[in-house]
Amino acid sequence: MRSNLKSHYLIHTGEKPFSCGVCGSSFRQKQSLQSHARTHTGERPYACLQCGKRFSKQTQLKTHAVVHTGEKPFGCDQCPKTFRHAVNLKNHQRIHTGLRPFGCDLCGKTFRQAVNLKIHRRIHTGERPFGCEECGKTFGQQSSLITHRRTHSKERPFSCSCCDKAFNNANSLKLHLRVHTGEKPYACDVCGKTFSQSSHLRTHKRHIRHRALRSV
Repeated sequence: MRSNLKSHYLIHTGEKPFSCGVCGSSFRQKQSLQSHARTHTGERPYACLQCGKRFSKQTQLKTHAVVHTGEKPFGCDQCPKTFRHAVNLKNHQRIHTGLRPFGCDLCGKTFRQAVNLKIHRRIHTGERPFGCEECGKTFGQQSSLITHRRTHSKERPFSCSCCDKAFNNANSLKLHLRVHTGEKPYACDVCGKTFSQSSHLRTHKRHIRHRALRSV
């Protein structure tokens, strides 16, 4: 009881006495630091009894459990989409309202979700808290580390439904599918030519600039 009261006082004082030895993040409670430390160690002690998927936090396991029931009780009043959790609905509704309440104090860029702002700030700070245990390469996002690990394991879980090609990340599969669909969403504002990838459009524009300079 006394320890709970002491933890509560820290809310008012702003004191965060428990610091991470890896990245310097600080916390009011020891268990919060222990939970945070797993982002660096990769430890995932909480396992789903249905599918075996593991999580670093017990709250994440509880959130995941709804995946197996299929229940999506939170519906958007602007479109037909439904969600398993209220927080997901709240984040989704900002697509309709245009609300981006989380702003970067360094460059002014705004975001719909706090987690996206947190990830963005690492561009400015250079923080790369997720390290590969195989080669030591570090990343600003955990998802980037997960994708990178597949270069070591050779795992390619994203398969094309039109051919036998497979990829180690979803974005590469998305780009590849345009070979089959013919989709070219990137258009040149000079000549109207379209491309399947933004990098191809950038290369095309460089060629236009070079031709223009040579003709001067």
